[in-house]
Amino acid sequence: MSTPVTDPIGQLSRALGVAALVIDGLRPENWDAPTPCTDWTVRDLVGHLTGGNWLFASALRGTDGAAGRPGAAPADVSGAEADTALPGEFRASAAALLDAFAEPGALDRVVTVPFGVVPGRVAVNLRITEVLVHGWDLARASGQRPPFPEDVAGSALEFTRATLPAVPAGRSPFGSPQPAPDDAPAIDRLAALLGRLLA
Repeated sequence: MSTPVTDPIGQLSRALGVAALVIDGLRPENWDAPTPCTDWTVRDLVGHLTGGNWLFASALRGTDGAAGRPGAAPADVSGAEADTALPGEFRASAAALLDAFAEPGALDRVVTVPFGVVPGRVAVNLRITEVLVHGWDLARASGQRPPFPEDVAGSALEFTRATLPAVPAGRSPFGSPQPAPDDAPAIDRLAALLGRLLA
């Protein structure tokens, strides 16, 4: 597979930055709210994003994913205190992920991620796409309108269009593509392509 992104680490950094803005903007009443991801609350989705960052970082470094935090608040806190800790947990995982991708040779290394066995250049684009779409999910669930970068979302949209046909039947975690206006922002078209309803 090829990638349309010329500066994938910079693109990933910008995607993670927007997701962090959304997570930092969550209010106490948002954490239990439903999201466009069926059966996942806002809290679940922040944990999923955080855990995914640790998983990819571990895959790039060839270490056990359990060595990083599992994508939740520290074990010794709970309730409102845990929700307060989650934004920091996400930022820590994002920093670890960027560090892992920035290591020499990381983009050429073959790694095993949930999508399959892929080169690092494909893995970084998979991560960009997931961070953007789940950032969109969290923004929708909490009524936020963050500044998703059009160029990053556009590159992710091109990558996703090229990659989706390679997903084995029955293994896709995405819903069926939904309609989106041709002049909609790239982030909305990306979300619709991966099964989100824009209405």
